[in-house]
Amino acid sequence: MGVGAAELFAAGGYHVVMLAREREKAIDAIAEVQGLARAEAISEQIEPGSYDADLQRAVSGAAIVFEALAEDLALKRSFFERIDRYRAPDSIVATVSSGLSIAEMAQGRSPSFRQHFLGIHLFNPPHVIVGTEVIPHAETDPAVVERVVELLNKRLGRRLIEARDRPAFAGNRVAFKTMNEVAQLVPDYGVVFLDYLIGPHTGRAMAPLATIDLVGWDVHEAIVNNVYTRARDEAHVLFKLPGYMKDGIAQGRLGDKTPAHGGFYRRTEKGVEILDTSSGKYHEAAAPKPIDFVEEMKVLHRVGRYRESLAVLKTARAAEADLARRVVLGYVSYALNRVGEVAETNGAIDTIMSYGFNWAPPSVLVDLLGAASIVELLKRYELKVPPIVERAAAENKKLYAGSVLDFGRTFVG
Repeated sequence: MGVGAAELFAAGGYHVVMLAREREKAIDAIAEVQGLARAEAISEQIEPGSYDADLQRAVSGAAIVFEALAEDLALKRSFFERIDRYRAPDSIVATVSSGLSIAEMAQGRSPSFRQHFLGIHLFNPPHVIVGTEVIPHAETDPAVVERVVELLNKRLGRRLIEARDRPAFAGNRVAFKTMNEVAQLVPDYGVVFLDYLIGPHTGRAMAPLATIDLVGWDVHEAIVNNVYTRARDEAHVLFKLPGYMKDGIAQGRLGDKTPAHGGFYRRTEKGVEILDTSSGKYHEAAAPKPIDFVEEMKVLHRVGRYRESLAVLKTARAAEADLARRVVLGYVSYALNRVGEVAETNGAIDTIMSYGFNWAPPSVLVDLLGAASIVELLKRYELKVPPIVERAAAENKKLYAGSVLDFGRTFVG
C-alpha cells in the first residue's frame, strides 16, 4: 500500500519523500511506483530515504505524513510517537489502516497531533480503485477533515465517504463479513462450487474466495479478527476465521502473494489447482457442474438485464438457490443495518461498496427486487430487516441515490 500511495500522491503533483527501513528498499519501491504509473518520470517527484537517517528531516518539512506500516497497533503507535516529536504544528498525519481504531492510535500524542490526525483508507491498488474512506476520530479538527476531503476529491480524484471510527470502518466491515461467511462454508461445499454460485452474476467483480486470495489471507485474518474481537452485532459469528485458514496462514499460505503455497487457488505450470480444506492439499481444478438458475442469471447479467437476473435468483427452486439467496440477502441486511453505525447514510455505504470493491451497492439490490420483496425475503431467512428498508417498503420509495452511470458500472463483472 505504501507503493500505491506514493504513486497516487506523486501523480497528483506532490513531492513525496518515501521512507523505508533501509534506503535501498525505498529505491526499489520507487521502481515499483514507476511500474504502476508506467512512467519513469514520476520518480522525479519521489525522494528515497530511511527511517533512521531521514525521518526527522522529512517529517519536519512535510504538509502530510502518510503512514502505511503493517496492520499492527503497537507498531503504529510507536511510529506516531516519533512523528509527534518532529512534525510541524499544522501538518496532517494520516494512517492508511484498514480498520484499526483511529482514536487508539492517537492516544498519548500531543493535542496538536490528535487534532490533525485521521484515517485515509485507500483500497488496493489505489491507482486503479478510487474508493476512499476518510475516518476522523472524536478529536480531529473538522477543518482538517475538510482540507483532506478537498485534497483527495479535487486533486487526487477519489470517490470519498466519511466513515465512522468503528472496527474495519465501513467498506471492509461489510465486505469481509460476506467473504468470511463464504470462507466458513468451504469445508461443506468446496472452493469451486462457492465461487461459481456467488460469482459476478450476484453483483461483484470477482468471486469471494478469489478476492480473499487477491487481498491476502494474512490481511483477511487481521480484518476479521479485529471485528470479531471488538464488535458485537447480529453477524458476530460470521467474522470468526475458519480453522483451516488459520492453519494455512501458519504454513505460509497467504493467497496470490505466495504463489508456491497458494491460497484457495494455486497456479502451477500445469494450470490452476484447488485447495482441499480437509487434507490441506491441492488438486487439479475441474469446472463446476452447471446449475440452471446460475447459468440463466449469468446470461441475463452479461447483457445488462440485472432486474431479471435477480428475479431468477428470487424464484429459483433449486437447493443451491437457498444458499445463494442467504449470502446475497445477508450482504444487503448487514450493510444497511450498519447505517448510522459505520457511516451516516446508506448512500455512503453504497459508494464505498461500488468504488472500493466494485460490488453492487446494497441499495441497488433493494431497488431492483423491490423493498417490500426484500423485507419478505429477509424475514423468510431470519435475517435482520434494516429500518431504512422497512421505511422504503412502507412508503414505496427507492433507496439508491447514485447516478444512472454509477448504477450500471457496479454490475460489471
